[in-house]
Parts: sequence; structure tokens; C-alpha cells
Amino acid sequence: QVQLEESGGGLVQAGDSLSLSCAFSGDTFRTYAVGWFRQAPGKERELAGTINREGNTVYYGDTVKGRFCISREDAKNTENLQMNTLVPEDTAVYYCAAVPAFAGDEYIYSRANEYRYWGQGTQVTVSS
Repeated sequence: QVQLEESGGGLVQAGDSLSLSCAFSGDTFRTYAVGWFRQAPGKERELAGTINREGNTVYYGDTVKGRFCISREDAKNTENLQMNTLVPEDTAVYYCAAVPAFAGDEYIYSRANEYRYWGQGTQVTVSS
């Protein structure tokens, strides 16, 4: 059974940086595409970033492009999200997600309903 567990959320001030990590277990991590989504109160879950199983293709949501960076460490079975220049609008629960992918798959998994496994989420709050 695949399990995902986020860590690293918290309360920061506008302009600060924060790094999130997601620990993957229960299957072979390197065979999955992974992503980070976020959901603010009253809003739909939206993509922050996604990275393919080879780690050579990344894609970001428009609201975080240029400020966030997604990465993966297959040796540690973790995916990470580095968030820079945070603004109050980044306040949300952040979720990591994973979906099985074929070798060489260049498809961009940008929609939440494409992902099979989800973590419980971690709260990020940015004060002004």
C-alpha cells in the first residue's frame, strides 16, 4: 500500500522561503510521477508543481511559476517543494501526490484527478 507523508509546513512571513518534503513508501518510488497540490479554504485544489518519473520534466501552476521548485530524490524516496518569495495568497494546505508512470512517459500530470495516491496534507500559512 503506497503511503505519502508531508512535512515542513508552518507559519512564515511574506517574502520568506519554506521547504516541504514528502516521504513515499509501499512501492518503487522511481516508477511514479509525483506532484504537489494546494487547496485554500473555499477554493479548488490546484497544481503547484509536478515532476515526471525520470526527474527531467517539470511543470508548475501559473501562480507559483518562477517562485517554487519541485524536485525528487529517488535514493531517499522523497519529493520536495522549495517555495520562495511567499505571499499571503500561498496560504493553503499542501498535498503531495503520486501516480504510476511508464518509463519515458513525458505526459504532464497536471490535474488532481489524475493522481492515485495522496498524502494527508500540511498547512502553510503566510502572514502579511
